[in-house]
Amino acid sequence: QVQLAESGGGLVQTGGSLRLSCEASGLTFSSYAMAWFRQAPGKERQFVTAINWSGRSIDYADSVKGRFTTSRDNARNMVYLQMNSLKPEDTAVYHCAAGGVLERRVGMYDYWGQGTQVTVSS
Repeated sequence: QVQLAESGGGLVQTGGSLRLSCEASGLTFSSYAMAWFRQAPGKERQFVTAINWSGRSIDYADSVKGRFTTSRDNARNMVYLQMNSLKPEDTAVYHCAAGGVLERRVGMYDYWGQGTQVTVSS
């Protein structure tokens, strides 16, 4: 079955960096757009970034533009999220997701990982 496994979360100070990874299995990875969403306690799941199947088209939420970078390696079935200049408001569980097209809407993604916690201390 399809599995998405995130890793790389942790505790970091304001201004620090983290790199999240998501390993996919059980699907034809290069056929899927991949996205990162985040969810803070008591809040809805929020779009962060998405990358199309080839990596040539990428979309970022305004709140992370210029600080976060997503990339993918289709040979390794991996997608990455490099997060720089982290802020306390970036604290959330970060989930990767796979879907047919590059989209911002949660409902357009078919598969989800369990998530990895990112905590940014002030």
